[in-house]
Amino acid sequence: MNSRGSWVEMREEQSFHYIARRGAAEEHRSPRVYWVRGLLASAILSGCVADAHVSRSAAPRADAPVQQTAYTPPPARVYSAPVPSKVAPMGLRSAISALGRNFNGIVGISVRRVDADWDVAYNGSRLMPQQSVSKLWVGMTMLDAVDRGKLTLKDPVKIDKDDLTLFHQPLAAMVKSSGYTTDITDLFTRAMQHSDNTANDSILRTVGGPQAVRGFLARRFIPDVRFGPGERLLQSKTAGLVWDQKMSLGRNFYTARANLPRSVREKALDDYLTNPPDGAAPSSITLALAKLKRGEMLSPASTAYLISTMNGAKTGPQRIKGGVPAGWSYGHKTGTGQVLYARSTGYNDVGIMTAPDGTSYAVAVMIASTSVSIPERWELMQGVARAVAANHVPNR
Repeated sequence: MNSRGSWVEMREEQSFHYIARRGAAEEHRSPRVYWVRGLLASAILSGCVADAHVSRSAAPRADAPVQQTAYTPPPARVYSAPVPSKVAPMGLRSAISALGRNFNGIVGISVRRVDADWDVAYNGSRLMPQQSVSKLWVGMTMLDAVDRGKLTLKDPVKIDKDDLTLFHQPLAAMVKSSGYTTDITDLFTRAMQHSDNTANDSILRTVGGPQAVRGFLARRFIPDVRFGPGERLLQSKTAGLVWDQKMSLGRNFYTARANLPRSVREKALDDYLTNPPDGAAPSSITLALAKLKRGEMLSPASTAYLISTMNGAKTGPQRIKGGVPAGWSYGHKTGTGQVLYARSTGYNDVGIMTAPDGTSYAVAVMIASTSVSIPERWELMQGVARAVAANHVPNR
């Protein structure tokens, strides 16, 4: 492991095992369904969460402005409708099936070619915890509001201490007694590229809360993607706690969680995994990503802006991205859930892989629960990326 990102994640892995030996292991940074056209989708319930594994060399200082992605990138490539006659390569189907079967844990995988009409999946219709993957839907809902003239990226936003969340929130260091004023562009960059929870929850409030996100997904006919109550309520319930705003300060949340009986924490985590309020089917996520790439989710300008921002993500450098070959590009959003002793939950990466010839694939790897090491999780995710590249058939 020669990369800085690898060293950071390995150090985090070692740290988790050390804490586990002391009885308090925690990661603190953390079928395809065809809808009848015209039938209004029912409200969709999901959640957005803390992320871990931000490369320390890439993460900004908490007290420094985040480098923002420009809003005028090159125009997004617009795809025509999928070609129904396309058939997924047999090699890719075999590889994805083997990767899923051989992984020691509950995993869902989906690979969907953007310009075709096939999806290769393992547990593709099973609802998996999204964790910070759900920040993607908040970002899309925000950009849809921009497209409709409801807000602009330069609209000011003030964040006070009562707006702070938990886990990974570098923005918290900038919120003094008088609060912190910034704009939507800054918050969007922090949420999407650095997975800042306070930045994401602020955007969520600005666009109208969870109901606005559910409405956006319904209007775009995206099934089997839930969106929950927001970071604080989702994470506290998953831990077995009732949220108190004092938990947003310092290590108060960790202290309160550590003081719970193990049986309480285990039941809360089991309940979360059984019916995750932020659950999503991997095949539904790749459906949404494919529609995004084809320009069916947002305006051309907003599509290009979102994809370019995802291309600059600093989280999860050794997840799927670690297996993307030279010459390919990968824009993505990671998610990382809570850890209880040896069990890690919601370890995810979803995004768009693009070959040198311009062909794109929507990819989702979602580990609901596992006790294997972080490098073993990386190997699974990188194996999916390598399988996509190895079985790529260029357009003729």
